[in-house]
Amino acid sequence: MYVAFIQYLTFTACHSAVLVHQSSVHVVLLVVYLHFRAVCVVCRQRSGSVQITMLAATLFICSVALSGARADADATTTEPPPRPYAFSYTAGRYPGHTDRQHAEVSDGSGVVRGTFSYVDPAQRVRTVDYVADREGFHPVLSDPLPALPQDSEAVAAAKDRHLSLYARIAEDHATHPHPDESYVPRQSAAVSAAAARHASLFRVIAEQHARIAAERDALQQEEQLE
Repeated sequence: MYVAFIQYLTFTACHSAVLVHQSSVHVVLLVVYLHFRAVCVVCRQRSGSVQITMLAATLFICSVALSGARADADATTTEPPPRPYAFSYTAGRYPGHTDRQHAEVSDGSGVVRGTFSYVDPAQRVRTVDYVADREGFHPVLSDPLPALPQDSEAVAAAKDRHLSLYARIAEDHATHPHPDESYVPRQSAAVSAAAARHASLFRVIAEQHARIAAERDALQQEEQLE
């Protein structure tokens, strides 16, 4: 009974996997191999005639499963039929309030048509009709886009000044691609005096540290002599 139950489960699993296209030949071989190992373990406890019968039944199941897998591998899968759909909804910020809605229809062949609308911050209803196909997304706005704001006099003057400086720097870089040494900043009199004062203080501090180190070495030598 145990072996028969194993054979039935293995055959059902292999054949079902082949029929629903969820398995390949390699998966079927793995299942059959595991079943064969289980049968071999049980056969060790049976007589010779029982072992031959069980092994023959196992080989028969293997051949049926593999033939079904080969037939499934050779079969071609047809494209599923188109699945059109349609949906629509409305929504709002609280019950009984509506400030946006959306509706969409697909013919199942890749062409989608829809429309959605919403209330903008100025409390105006904006509507967008669109078509999506193989060429892309094609929206059609109910209201034209607002015009760009005009620059004020101060903004226009700042832009002109920026463009003028940019053009002058670009021309200078084109004329002198490598840096000129004459453009390297030089130290002023105040900076030179501050650098000299810093160097003088550094020398005084270095001399003090050298004297302190010499006195410490002399003390250590006296302690060692004692």
